[in-house]
Amino acid sequence: MKSSKQKIIEIINLSLISAFSTLMFVGLSHRATAEDPGECFMINPSGRTIKLEKLCGVDNEKRISPQPEKKVFRVPIKRRLGRTPVIDVTFNHKKTFEMIVDTGANNTLITMGIANALQLEQTGVMTAQIADGTQIELPISTVKSMTAGGAGVQNVEVAIAPKAPIGLLGNDFFSNYDIKILEKTVEFHPR
Repeated sequence: MKSSKQKIIEIINLSLISAFSTLMFVGLSHRATAEDPGECFMINPSGRTIKLEKLCGVDNEKRISPQPEKKVFRVPIKRRLGRTPVIDVTFNHKKTFEMIVDTGANNTLITMGIANALQLEQTGVMTAQIADGTQIELPISTVKSMTAGGAGVQNVEVAIAPKAPIGLLGNDFFSNYDIKILEKTVEFHPR
């Protein structure tokens, strides 16, 4: 026969085993979702939630939020001028014009025809150096927006070339993008 002391110890051990089983198999939970990389908790017998991040290896202070995937903007190449791609660029969300993607140009240069179509007012003059080293003065104005395939900038100062047959899309447009020129498209990869 078991003594009273042995029965009490047995009851305590069974209670501990039962509580531990409940903790391990019923109340201990680890959830992970796209919004929350992990949550670890247990629900005690009274229904109270107890956080156990350290036990589960989830440290709220050191969580790294998933980085949103950066969208790549692809613009079809309409044609090439001397192997340089020509793409469509939309100004002020209204009018679209062909522009040369000029990775060597610091500023965007538009034609007088584009400036007239957008009804731009001259706001100043800039001195520009062209490929042969000659310095010229060009009128400047500001466009509200320029977009190509979803990539874009706002409030950009552009130079106006009175005699240019086509505009040049410069670094002021794509300075926040890495550019990949493919056979049929130009890709703008946000940095």
